[in-house]
Amino acid sequence: MGRILSEVRIFICNRWVSRLPSRTFRMFFYRKIMKYNIGKESFIFMDCTFDCTVNFSMKNNSVINAKCRLDNKAGIHIGENVSVSQEVMILSADHDPDSNTFAARDKEVHIEDYVFIGSRAIVMPGITIGKGAVVAAGAVVNHNVEPYTIVAGVPAKMIRSRHSNLNYKIKYSRFLQ
Repeated sequence: MGRILSEVRIFICNRWVSRLPSRTFRMFFYRKIMKYNIGKESFIFMDCTFDCTVNFSMKNNSVINAKCRLDNKAGIHIGENVSVSQEVMILSADHDPDSNTFAARDKEVHIEDYVFIGSRAIVMPGITIGKGAVVAAGAVVNHNVEPYTIVAGVPAKMIRSRHSNLNYKIKYSRFLQ
């Protein structure tokens, strides 16, 4: 019975709630019904989808822009002042291609404070993106990203370092998003 209720909640979350143009209602639903741990002044924009009803946290002043896929089966943990651009995929589970049973592999993803992830980037399972790092648009992150580095490409490689004296608050919300 618990699995059926969980499936109904995720269906309602992804097919109805995510499409409502009321961030207030969406955030209420994510916090109270889905029980996601989402900090103050953090927002999830329209048309984002989740893969399960648990294992998601996001600290204060962070934003996930529209149409992102959040595969939180193993866990996605996002720090403060993080900006995730539109259509990003964050994956925490995959399958072992060498397993004769195609066994599932669950690996948490950690995104630390002051990270910026560009549009259509893909973050693979088990990745930690260090504090202040930048992931360029379209990058595929298949290795941990060191703090204060900028990565780009497929697979993502370090381009350069970013200064480390970051001290900003993300305040990015729209009335109907």
